[in-house]
Amino acid sequence: MATSSITKNFVISGQKQVEKFADAIEASANDKTPRVPINVTYLQGADEIAKFMNTRKNMDAASE
Repeated sequence: MATSSITKNFVISGQKQVEKFADAIEASANDKTPRVPINVTYLQGADEIAKFMNTRKNMDAASE
């Protein structure tokens, strides 16, 4: 997980290390992952969930 490295202790000493660290932070901030649009269906109630699961079960059986 990406956030696990935040909890680690590390020491930055010397001008070159400070500059490298700052450059890495800037590069990280500028390197954004593009958003990918997705289709979402919200299920409400047991009937809709059961219908969805049956459809999925049928699709899985057909692919085998």
